[in-house]
Amino acid sequence: MRRLFVVGLALVAALAGTPPAHAAPSERSYPAPPGAQSDPVYSYANAIREAVWVDTPFDNDGDGVPDKVAVDIVRPSEPAQTGGRVPVIMDASPYYQCCGRGNESETKVYSGGVVTKFPLYYDNYFVPRGYAFLAVDMSGTSRSTGCEDVGGAAEVGGAKAVIDWLNGAATAHNAAGATVLASWATGKVGMIGKSWDGSVANGVAATGVRGLATIVPISAISSWYDYERINGAVNPKVSSMTSLHSYVNGRPSGTCSAVTGALSAGSDAATGNYNAFWNARDYAAKASQVKASVFVVHGMNDLNVQGVNYGQWWDALAANNVPRKIWLSQEGHIDPFDFRRQAWVDTLHRWFDYWLLGLDSGVMSEPMASVERGADVWADSSNWPPTGTVDGVYSLAAGTPGDLSLSPAVAGTSTINDSPNASESTTVGSPTQNKNGRKVYWTAPLAAPLHIAGTPTVTLRVRSTKATTILSARLVDYGTATRVNYRSSGEGITTLNTESCWGPATAADDACYRNTAKTVATADLAVLSRGWIDGAHRDSLSSPTNMTAGTWYTVTWKLRPLDQVLAAGHRLGLVISLSDSEFVSPKSTGATVDIDLARSLLRLPTAPNALEGRLALEPPVTVEAPDGPSTVGFR
Repeated sequence: MRRLFVVGLALVAALAGTPPAHAAPSERSYPAPPGAQSDPVYSYANAIREAVWVDTPFDNDGDGVPDKVAVDIVRPSEPAQTGGRVPVIMDASPYYQCCGRGNESETKVYSGGVVTKFPLYYDNYFVPRGYAFLAVDMSGTSRSTGCEDVGGAAEVGGAKAVIDWLNGAATAHNAAGATVLASWATGKVGMIGKSWDGSVANGVAATGVRGLATIVPISAISSWYDYERINGAVNPKVSSMTSLHSYVNGRPSGTCSAVTGALSAGSDAATGNYNAFWNARDYAAKASQVKASVFVVHGMNDLNVQGVNYGQWWDALAANNVPRKIWLSQEGHIDPFDFRRQAWVDTLHRWFDYWLLGLDSGVMSEPMASVERGADVWADSSNWPPTGTVDGVYSLAAGTPGDLSLSPAVAGTSTINDSPNASESTTVGSPTQNKNGRKVYWTAPLAAPLHIAGTPTVTLRVRSTKATTILSARLVDYGTATRVNYRSSGEGITTLNTESCWGPATAADDACYRNTAKTVATADLAVLSRGWIDGAHRDSLSSPTNMTAGTWYTVTWKLRPLDQVLAAGHRLGLVISLSDSEFVSPKSTGATVDIDLARSLLRLPTAPNALEGRLALEPPVTVEAPDGPSTVGFR
């Protein structure tokens, strides 16, 4: 197989005895030049590999001993020989032994109790550039003690304790029980991870812990309520909190029964109510405590960790002036290493160099946002949503389909009978047909491209024949185009048989990963955004109030955030339905709902120019594939 090794001439200089091209910020006596970056000057083969167990302030397995978090470390040996210190890149995960990380589900491999192969490429790429990499087993998983409380205090606090140890504020021991100090660390830490790994990074950042300089949450949760629940309804597409615990649990049977009982009781699976359990796992609500910079990466079509999680996190970070950057892709629950590999590694390199090494890599002078418009076509903008984005207020008018326009609202009523077995494709398809269970409202053919960027909201004035019902809304691009097929089994990518390599190798760890291509499909429509609410939760997520039959209520809810451009000639559609068996539970109350169109509307965040930003066409590798079932797994 063809292998591309990402190395630099600086490695030759290092072997010749030339000093490294950079030093830790505290050791550098001169300003770094603009565009500076770290080079692979240190030996990966000779790196120090060790394991420690960090003491946490918790005992949630109830054995009378503080829980300990296992930390596998790899760091360059050359700085240690002269007393030099290095910053840390840290990925805390529950998956290192049970399930694996990355597109190839790699697990840690040990020899004599010391890890010889780390999952992913972070160690191979960054250790030669002067970083330590720490792979942390979250509480109750793999080699850690304690119990995994799924987004809770022990999970977040266990990862935070590692950062405290790196800054001299916590203790750690080796396998022999001897105290270990992190005297080799500068104290600066960057957390990174996809999905659950990225979620704990969000949680740790929300504690404001000293030493955490930056986080890179990929497809990550910012509120566990908004992962497990949807505006008062249960999300049937994801595993329950107790099932997630069982999936990653590394402790003997029965050890964590108290924790699983608390997970079951606290998550209140019988309702969709927001409560103290969920508030403790709501990191977006604690964004005012974030001191680290944040590089958000998310698939706009992620049906696992849905877009509400990046949208509310981003808005909260912006409200608190947190330094930030964002990438939004057209894929589903996919790592950028597998949808934009070269650009991703280059950008991540510059990001860590800036925030952890203090090098002026130029990354903070680059556009804040990079958004995938189509397969491998990216647009950059200086802000997100783009500067000048305003809400367009669209009225709804009766018809088949009804009109969706910026014109003033007119009197009219639409009636929807619940159709609980209707699939999404049935609900949004054939918009000119009168179908039971849905109402379609669409614009005239667009005279110019329409750029939607941000979080749309729907307001309906409704009356229901039942005490509650699910209200569902979808934004649809009606127009033929070839698009990334995020509903394919690979969620928008196909894994190829070729490989590329991202750092030096050892006999145990070759740093090589299979390449990918975008999976595309041509269709006459695409669902751009979705949103749901339980009618009884219209005024409060924590205290539902039933609807009285025959009484009108105003219900407003958010759809998933997006950044999409509809082509001229296409139509924007708003499709309203009731229960949605794929995305929300309970599935149906059998309601019939009337909509007062004169008092209903769509607020659509609209950017001032559909071509705002710099377009970048990257070398495309695409594979045509038919639609298929979506594979949703939390990893």
